[in-house]
Amino acid sequence: MRSGEERQTVTGIRKKGSGIRQWLLLDGKGETEVVEAGKHAIMRRTGLPARDLRILDPLLSYPSTLLGRERAIVINLEHIKAIITAQEVLLLNSRDPSVTPFVHELQARILRHHQASSSSSKNHDHHTNYEPDRDHDPDAIKILPFEFVALEACLESACSVLENEAKTLEQEAHPALDKLTSKISTLNLERVRQIKSRLVAITGRVQKVRDELEHLLDDDDDMAEMYLTEKTVPEISSEAGGPPVGFEDHHNVYNVLGRDNHGTRGSTYSAVTKQLDVEELEMLLEAYFVQIDGTLNKLSTLREYVDDTEDYINIMLDDKQNHLLKMGVMLTTATLVVSGFVVVAGVFGMNIHIELFDPDKAGMTEFLWTVGGSTAGTIFLYVVAIAWCKHKRLLE
Repeated sequence: MRSGEERQTVTGIRKKGSGIRQWLLLDGKGETEVVEAGKHAIMRRTGLPARDLRILDPLLSYPSTLLGRERAIVINLEHIKAIITAQEVLLLNSRDPSVTPFVHELQARILRHHQASSSSSKNHDHHTNYEPDRDHDPDAIKILPFEFVALEACLESACSVLENEAKTLEQEAHPALDKLTSKISTLNLERVRQIKSRLVAITGRVQKVRDELEHLLDDDDDMAEMYLTEKTVPEISSEAGGPPVGFEDHHNVYNVLGRDNHGTRGSTYSAVTKQLDVEELEMLLEAYFVQIDGTLNKLSTLREYVDDTEDYINIMLDDKQNHLLKMGVMLTTATLVVSGFVVVAGVFGMNIHIELFDPDKAGMTEFLWTVGGSTAGTIFLYVVAIAWCKHKRLLE
């Protein structure tokens, strides 16, 4: 009977549920499972508000976002849309071919983390039998919490994708710019225009990821918010040396102080998180901040190269335009002075009686002197006009 009710519930959800999507669940052992869940089911599972889930909606174009909440970390970085809790990772759009390598890498990291944690737990139990004071071994390798292992995989994948895109664009841009410099044509200009559009788009994406990391590094409270495993530690000692608080009481404290799950912090919650040492997360974020900042610097250098090439092209075009203007002035001047010769030719074409037309008084010699004199006068006027333009620095 209960299974029938569950089927009815699922059917009802499917009828309503435009928000039902497939999520790839990776647990703390590295095992994967594809689950279909609606928005409300994910909200109950992760404690996230609806506005945080909206960031992961593939139908909405949200910029890169990295949020720490009471029970989960929300990641929207490039192709990665994921929710990380202290025990599992929920990954959206896992069927995207670009996400498949990331899923394999994340699964391998989680599996290694599980093996290392199991080995460390066995060693800890062994030492506990012989060391009642539980002194820490300074030479022991510290294992990152589960959420940081998943977070590191997400950051590495996102930063690597952006860095590879920047390298590919750089490899395409330099030959195209050099070709445009050697020959200005419509095809070369269009190719450079497309490269510049891609450069602007990639720079914006890289800048957004860098801003997110910088924002986290500047706020210790936001980094402390991401210590999900620390929030579920069975024993929390008070500053006054009171008795340890159990997991249930600890969980209730967070529910009372942050029951709206909108990332607000109560006074007691802030006091607890401020006790956390955020150094390991800070080092993790700084490493990828340096990487993404290097990618941004590379894109900035490429942008300067594009701008310098554009300036050079504009100078070349201006120079050609100046040559055309000079040619226009010279042709206009030539047309003006030749018009004087045209006047002489027009006179010869008139039906008038002058001595030059009288064969008894003038002949071919006089005609040639008239034509030659007109030509010489035209050339003289043209030379004088050009000399005057150069004197006035109209032609350089």
